[in-house]
Order: sequence, then structure tokens, then C-alpha cells
Amino acid sequence: MRGRWTAVLVTVALGLTACGAEVRPGGDTGPAPVTVENCGHAITYPLPQRAVAYDMSSTEKMFALGLAGRMRGIVMPRTAEPAVARSPYVADYRSVETLSTDVLSFETVVGARADWVLAGWNSGFSEARGITPAKLDGVGIRSYQHTESCFNYGDRPVKVPPLEALYTDLRQIGQIFHVPDRAEALVADLQARAAALRANAPAGEPARVFVYDSGTDQPFTSGNQAAPDTIVSLAGGRNIAGNLDARWTTIGWEPVVRAQPEVIAVVDYGDRPVADKIAFLKSFPPLADSPAVRENRFHVLDYGEAVSGPRNLDAAEKLAGYLRSLGR
Repeated sequence: MRGRWTAVLVTVALGLTACGAEVRPGGDTGPAPVTVENCGHAITYPLPQRAVAYDMSSTEKMFALGLAGRMRGIVMPRTAEPAVARSPYVADYRSVETLSTDVLSFETVVGARADWVLAGWNSGFSEARGITPAKLDGVGIRSYQHTESCFNYGDRPVKVPPLEALYTDLRQIGQIFHVPDRAEALVADLQARAAALRANAPAGEPARVFVYDSGTDQPFTSGNQAAPDTIVSLAGGRNIAGNLDARWTTIGWEPVVRAQPEVIAVVDYGDRPVADKIAFLKSFPPLADSPAVRENRFHVLDYGEAVSGPRNLDAAEKLAGYLRSLGR
């Protein structure tokens, strides 16, 4: 009898292995947990079954890896809805439930019975709003923070160049969801496109580019730790706020005026139409003599392309085309 049961167990184990499942000690089946380093911490992730993503950066990383069908839902602020409608992933967006059109909250995640959450620090996860990786871990929910946002996390921030941070996220999400080949293929494509942009960059001094997100009293822009800095650099330009060791940040108008930007890249996001943003910049007296305003050189940067995500290379290629059209 013992020999018969042994044979049956061996047959079952072989069948499970043939189907791609792994038999682990204790009789558990399925892929073994994966350990990756996120924001300076080694975290072990079982295969997520009810994943939740916050905002376009998280969501489009999942979609680019072909993981829409493995998501419990998304949380997408209402201000991003026009950008979602323009996204090449719009069909994927429609296939996944939108859990909330507000900011990410602990209650939404728990109510959805999520087992894994993808978001950025201070752009999703937040001490002030009571949704942190530690608090989620306390109720059995794993989380992953965008590598770019580790720059602002904790008392030992992790600094990774934005493009490398994107590659890291894609690879590690691919490992967590056991689709590493998809991730490597996607990263290889992005790397090849980045290399082509660098190889074709024009000689001479790069064009001075001001990235304008919002703000009238003070402009909100990108420092060197956010995706637009890399987008501008790959396009052959120079981010005039690229000397700031920061992600998205507020600066004064004085350094913008002094820099005399040749092009203003306006982020199409938020509750203010991009046409209104451009109209403000044109009417703002201190910028009247800048080459960008004088020559009407405004380039629209879509929100889904401006945040850390697979469309950063699309943005760089479009901006490069615009700069070349100006002879820059």
C-alpha cells in the first residue's frame, strides 16, 4: 500500500512539474517566492494573485509586461483621466477595474483584498495619508515602490538614474510575476532605442529646455532624479533644472528666466488644459524675452510619457524630432 501511494504522489508531482508548477516542501505548489531588493531592502514576494497599481507609472509598467489580466484593479486619480484616454494602453485600462479615482488609500487596497501594491513613495505611498509599505505588510499585503522614488524614501535614500530605475522596475516586476523573458525583451528594446538617440545626438551645445508641469507663483518642474531629465537628455537637450538633485520640485522663476530656455516642454496633465498653461507662459512678462516664448517653441509632453514608465522613450524620440525640426 505504501509503495502504491508513493507511486501516486510521484506521478502527481511530475504532472504538476510538467504544467509549470513547482512542488515545494510541505506540499505547496506554484512558483517559488522571489526575493528582490527594493529601496534598499531585500523583500520576498510570493506570486501576486490580486495586484493593484496606482497611477499611470505603475499601471503602464504592468501593461507593458502583459500583466493586465493578472491585476485586481487600478487606482487612477481623476486628473489623469484625459491622459489615460490618450494612452496606447487604453484597451488594457478598460479591461481592468478602476477601484478609485482618488489618491491611493489603505482602505481602498484592503477593501479590494489586494495582496500586492505597486506605487511610488510620496506619489502613492505616504506617511501622511497612512498607507506605507510597513502598514500594508502588517495586514499581509506586499508592496513594491518605484526605484526612482527610493530617492525620497526613508533615512537611507537610494539614488538610481531615472532610466536605470525604469529598467530595474521592469526587470524586478518581471521576476515577481515570473515573466522575466518578457521583461528582458522589453528592456532590451528600450535600451536599443536609447542608444540610437545618443548616437544621433547633434554636436555642439545642447538646447536649453525648461520642463513646465504647473504653477504660476512658482513653477513645478523636474530635477535630475525624475524621468523628464532623462527624456530631455536623450533628445539632445539640457534640462535647465538638471543641476537640482531632486525629483519633481518647485523652483523660483528667477533661475528659469536666467537660463533663457530655447524650448519649453509642457506636461499635459492635471485639471488645467495644456493650452491654458501655454497661454500663461506666453503672457508671463518675465519670460517674454526668452527664445522659447519669442519663437513660440512649446512642445507638449504627455503625462503618461513624463512619469517613469515604458513610454519615456516615446517621449524622448518625439522631443528629439521636435528639436531637430528647430535645427537643435
